[in-house]
Amino acid sequence: MNPNKALWEKGDFTRLAATMRQNGDDLVESLGVTPGMDVLDLGCGDGTTAIPAARRGANVRGVDIAANLVAAGNARAAEAGLDNIRFEEGDASNLDGIADESFDLVVSIFGAMFAPRPFDVAREMVRVTRRSGRIVMGNWIPGDPTLVAQILKISAAYTSPPPDGFISPVTWGLEESVRERFESAGVSPENISCERATFVFRDERSPSAFLGLFRDYYGPTMNAFEAAAKDGREPELAAELTALFQSQNRGGPNATDIPATYLKVTVRRT
Repeated sequence: MNPNKALWEKGDFTRLAATMRQNGDDLVESLGVTPGMDVLDLGCGDGTTAIPAARRGANVRGVDIAANLVAAGNARAAEAGLDNIRFEEGDASNLDGIADESFDLVVSIFGAMFAPRPFDVAREMVRVTRRSGRIVMGNWIPGDPTLVAQILKISAAYTSPPPDGFISPVTWGLEESVRERFESAGVSPENISCERATFVFRDERSPSAFLGLFRDYYGPTMNAFEAAAKDGREPELAAELTALFQSQNRGGPNATDIPATYLKVTVRRT
C-alpha cells in the first residue's frame, strides 16, 4: 500500500477534525466563497473546510487519499442534505481525471502538504486552477513552538529515520520552499504570498484527554507510540507530549483551547 495512504487510514482523523470545525468554517468565510464557485479541497479529510464551502453554495469536490475519510465526508454531506459536494479518493501529487483549469479556488488546509513529490503537488494545483483563480494552503511550520509542529517534531524523534529521498511535509511551511515550488509550476513571484495565521483546537475535554485523541487516532502520533513501546520509551514520549499539551493550553484544567501557528499561502493564477 502507498505509505501515505496507510498513514492516514491508520487512525481516524474525524475524531480530531471534530475539534477543528469552527476554525474551518471561519477560514472558509475569510476566503469569500460564494454561490456557484467551483472549489477543490485537497487532503479534505471528512470536510472541515469542504462542507462549509458547500454550505455557502459552492460546487465542491473533496479529494483525500484515505478511503475512510472520504466515506466519512460523503456521510456528513448526506446528513447535511448537501447535493453540491462530493468526496473521492485521490493523490494530490497526481490529480488524474481532473481537467485543466476546472476550479475557481483550490484549498488545502494541512492536507496536500503531506503528499509526496511536492513539486508535482504544486504543478497539479496550478494546473487545475482557472485563470484568475486562487490556491490557498495551510501548512504547519518546521520548528514552530506551537502545538502541531511540536507534536510532529517530538513524534519524529521516536520513529525510524525516513527513507532516502524523503522530503519532510513541513518544508511546505517554509516560504522559500513554497515560492520555489510554485515558481517552478509557472507562477510569477508577485502572485505568491505567505503569512502566519492561527488555527485553534477546542475541545470540552482536558488537555490530557485531548492528547488521547492524537495518541489513538492521529497516524504520525500512533506510529511514534508504537515505535516508543518497542524501545521501552513509551512513558518518556507520553510525558513529553503531556507537558506540551498542558503548557500550550489556554482552557484551564478541564477544557482544551490550544492555538497552533501555520503558514497561510495564497497563490493567484493569472
